[in-house]
Amino acid sequence: MPKSALRRVMAATSALAGALALGLTAVPASATTPLNYAALGDSYSAGSGILPVDASNLICLRSTADYPHVLAARTGARLTDVTCGAAQTKDFTESQYPGLAPQADAVTADTDLVTLTIGGNDNGTFVNAMLACGTAGLLSGGKGSPCKDTYGTSFDDAIDAKTYPALKTALRAVRAKAPDARVAVLGYPWITPAEADPSCFVSMPIASGDVPYLHALQAHLNAVVQRAATESGAAYVDFSQVSQGHDACQAAGTRWIEPLLFGRNIVPVHPNALGEQRMAERTMSVLGLG
Repeated sequence: MPKSALRRVMAATSALAGALALGLTAVPASATTPLNYAALGDSYSAGSGILPVDASNLICLRSTADYPHVLAARTGARLTDVTCGAAQTKDFTESQYPGLAPQADAVTADTDLVTLTIGGNDNGTFVNAMLACGTAGLLSGGKGSPCKDTYGTSFDDAIDAKTYPALKTALRAVRAKAPDARVAVLGYPWITPAEADPSCFVSMPIASGDVPYLHALQAHLNAVVQRAATESGAAYVDFSQVSQGHDACQAAGTRWIEPLLFGRNIVPVHPNALGEQRMAERTMSVLGLG
């Protein structure tokens, strides 16, 4: 081979080797760059009732064992956790408490990942339904469907008329702050089984006919959350299958949600530490993290 041709081959080989070396060093560098992670949402996101409590903001009753902390610990993400108990969708763009910034303020153009669970507190969907049905169940001795008979479709109607548009507004606000971020909207794990379990009445005093009524109400809320997420370009993390058999009527160590009475958390009808862990794991699986 002529010397000039040999020099060209050697130069090309050297350039190729250099490019490969740069590429091989660049991939691990980008792969190990921590995600900028903003966690928003209500008490199901905040792990309200689970110890230890985040002492930096006691009013929100946020746990350092909530699913955002679990997810961040397992992925090495840089977490900004502004989840807050009792939060509604409006609290993404308004102050929930005096001196507390709107949750969407935690989302910036540099945010890579956003997770949230929201919507259950709008219109008092969970709180009002649980209190109403629990009271009606006690008064009826667990018989019939007094809650359904009294409230009918009112909770469902409010979800369609008020919660759905509020969810769309909240998700648009998040997307506007970080258009390139991955946004994951988590549904709510099952609170009640699909059918009444007589042995559960002591801890979940809901009349037998109202157990499927509440189950259907939660399914409706989750469907609306999923619809809003999909229409906003967000991923939806579905718990309808994986949380079956882990509702508040199950034994400790199996249940993800604590019951209304005689539970182990200071906040009833909310996820326990196991539930928050499973919510984090499911989210990581859906997003392909970890």
